[in-house]
Amino acid sequence: MSHSIPVATTWVNGQLADHLPVTDRGLAYGDGLFETLRASQGRLPLLELHLKRLQRGCDVLRIPFRRQLIEEELGSAANAIGDGVVKLTLTRGSGQRGYAMPADAQPTRVIAVFPLPEYPADRRDGVQLYCCATRLSDQPLLAGIKHLNRLEQVLARSEWQDPAFAEGLVCDQQGRVVEGTMSNLFARVAGEWVTPDLSRCGVQGVMRDYLLARMLERGQRFTVGALTLDALHQADQVFCCNSLIGVWPVIRLGDRAWQVGSETRLLQSLAEQVYL
Repeated sequence: MSHSIPVATTWVNGQLADHLPVTDRGLAYGDGLFETLRASQGRLPLLELHLKRLQRGCDVLRIPFRRQLIEEELGSAANAIGDGVVKLTLTRGSGQRGYAMPADAQPTRVIAVFPLPEYPADRRDGVQLYCCATRLSDQPLLAGIKHLNRLEQVLARSEWQDPAFAEGLVCDQQGRVVEGTMSNLFARVAGEWVTPDLSRCGVQGVMRDYLLARMLERGQRFTVGALTLDALHQADQVFCCNSLIGVWPVIRLGDRAWQVGSETRLLQSLAEQVYL
């Protein structure tokens, strides 16, 4: 279902608008958070997981979280687009020059809707990863949340232009695997799934959370912990995931090639069922 709305429509604090004041701290300092949600038939199937992550981010940054209002506005945006992407940006609002948090700041809510990205259909059957030289910095205070400071991801994504690479692999300062530039990573090592620990850096994706919950329900073995590049190369199945792409099996990283296994296909199917 796709509704007749402009290619990109934005609301600022509930009103149709396409601009912010230059004093907004989201622009000045990246002082805020964002969520990118997939709408399906006017619904937001993973809304609860997105709101939980947003709540965690607001707690960390000490930004007031008006859950009911945000939920209502996201729901209206999803209904407006039908099938598409709904992006929420929540900033601390406007303030004077300087890092100090304004005592009277009023958070700014920006909601935008977009068509679904048109990824090549064959990515469902496997993608190639680019091994990025950009390393993520350790910052436990900000780890896991989806704050507006994404310059590391911007730099990592700038490392390749070849469309043969669908995604880039990013490591931490110690060379441990963390995630993709826009996705989380799972590797099947010695009969169980491993996904990197994100307590020092990286984004705790909602599709990652959803799949971990499904694994737990099904009694599947998994570990959330350190994943070295050597361990990744020893894995027999690898995939990346996020709330827009679902699950993309990984079939190549450098000289290492993988087959798409049945366990990956099962999780891919579970991810796809979310939006039916």
